[in-house]
Amino acid sequence: MLFSCLLSINYVAQAADVENLQIGIIGSGKVGSALGKAWLNTGHQVMFSSQHLEDDQQLASTLGSRAHAGTPREAAAYGSVLLIAVPYAALPTLGVELGELINDKIIIDASNPIVSRDGEMAIAAREQGVGLASITFLPKARIVRAFNAIPAAKMAEAASKHEQYAMPIAGDEPQAIRIVSELIRQVGYEPVLVGSLAKMGKYLIPGTPLAGEKSVDELHKIASELK
Repeated sequence: MLFSCLLSINYVAQAADVENLQIGIIGSGKVGSALGKAWLNTGHQVMFSSQHLEDDQQLASTLGSRAHAGTPREAAAYGSVLLIAVPYAALPTLGVELGELINDKIIIDASNPIVSRDGEMAIAAREQGVGLASITFLPKARIVRAFNAIPAAKMAEAASKHEQYAMPIAGDEPQAIRIVSELIRQVGYEPVLVGSLAKMGKYLIPGTPLAGEKSVDELHKIASELK
């Protein structure tokens, strides 16, 4: 009983430091806007950014005083946690543009290399493994791959569903994994760490066995078979 109580106290303490965060959204399209809105609803402050500042300003103006808009560099400076949800071909340039602003930042990497959209670099990223490719483009960030293989429309409604689905994640740094996991819970999914960026990050893209809404047990079984 004492051990159980200590675990509960520890979980509450850990969850408490994932409250009222400043989250920078870099790429406020369908995925970025859906998750940004969900995190606003759980009490965080969010800055939306993209290549279209006026669109971000209009979006933020409809979402209350905790919603803000800025450039990608402003969002990178603003957030203690960043969500990057851009076309994968933009990632190399984005990493250079953001530079030191993302050093040691927790980055939720929701970007996917889609060959029909991103061309040859997407082929190269898939061959290398997407987790490793993202490290190459964002070398000093603490990356957790998540939100890669579930449609944005599903993410937007996850918190209101009675059935909680699993969200596969891959990462290497324990604190980053813990904080991202709690943010995932807050939007209605149960995080499942499937492995490291090198070993399992390559599977967190559309079209793999890990894609789609699955139960925690289903996801664990699938992940174990991929290792």
